Amino acid sequence: MPPSLLTSPAPEAHRYRQAVAASFLLQGLCFSTWAARIPTVQHQLGLSEAALGGVLLAVPVGSLAALPLAGWLVARFGSRLVAQLGLLLYALGLPLLGLASSVPQLLAALALFGVAGNLANISINTQAVGVEALYGRSILASFHGVWSVAGFLGAGLGTVLIAWGVPPLFHFLLVGGTVLLGLLLTRANLLPHDAPRPADTPLFVLPDKSLLLLGVLAFCSLLCEGTMFDWSGVYFRQIVRAPPAWVGLGFAAFMALMATGRFVADWFTDRFGRRRTLVLSGLLEAAGLTLAVVWPTLLTATVGFMLVGLGVSAVVPLVYGAAGRATTMPAGVALAAVTTVGFAGFLLGPPLIGFVAGLSSLRVSFALVAGMGLAVAALGSRVKE
Repeated sequence: MPPSLLTSPAPEAHRYRQAVAASFLLQGLCFSTWAARIPTVQHQLGLSEAALGGVLLAVPVGSLAALPLAGWLVARFGSRLVAQLGLLLYALGLPLLGLASSVPQLLAALALFGVAGNLANISINTQAVGVEALYGRSILASFHGVWSVAGFLGAGLGTVLIAWGVPPLFHFLLVGGTVLLGLLLTRANLLPHDAPRPADTPLFVLPDKSLLLLGVLAFCSLLCEGTMFDWSGVYFRQIVRAPPAWVGLGFAAFMALMATGRFVADWFTDRFGRRRTLVLSGLLEAAGLTLAVVWPTLLTATVGFMLVGLGVSAVVPLVYGAAGRATTMPAGVALAAVTTVGFAGFLLGPPLIGFVAGLSSLRVSFALVAGMGLAVAALGSRVKE
């Protein structure tokens, strides 16, 4: 970090923090806006559930394809420029999704949406790591909390517009325009410089053991998180047998505690340490899923999903923060390397749940995911403070 930034006055650091938090908010709005309209797009194109599952793979495929590009761009041009580019493409990608009138068009738009999302993800998290260094204490989880809040806002707006019969294209134009306006208002206040990179440091290096450990940690936790995103409603409908009006309760409980946990995770980490926080996080994930599997009633499953939300809340922010502070490679490249491993869990988790459920039952699938929580606890005990 340049000395001028290390000695920045508190108001300037606070201004950087606000701009980065706004960037997380804008990114979360883009993601949740698309997610809220998936059922509408499915109906418009006449897709079966199996066909929709195949189509939706275009987003993670685009994201994974963009990972090495994102790390290289951040290392070459800085996270500030790439964050602006990523959010710009993310916002412009929403109307493309609304304009898609065939499966091939939707696949192409979703792949580009995945590329834009990961450019924004890597660069904005690199910004967050830089701001955290200015503060000298853990603040990364609070940024991810803002992303979770954006998920609530995007889902809520989508629910209202769907009820009003607003077509996806108008919805996407509205949110895309809002994101562009937010980008214009915040771009000047983003952190101007990343940590300096020695001239002889290669842009592509194999992750060392510590980064691989972080990547596997992210993989296990993101597999739990992806399961909650895609299967919580199905679990409440099929296993808990919740009334139709309460099918979404499990997901809402998970999201609420994940957001809450991210706003207190920084304080908890500073007080008790990174290792204890990760171990506790994994145990909460495992306990919550076990509770929902063993006693699948409306009350116990809701409490279980709350515990899972609290458990996953701190893991990814802590892993990203540790990767961004790596000394063996530039922050953007380190984040890309860890995210490559971690995001595979988010990608493979939901299809794996469906496959295991087809062979046995959804409860068995969720029991296996509980093992991922135990893995987080075991691996977290090996992370350096």
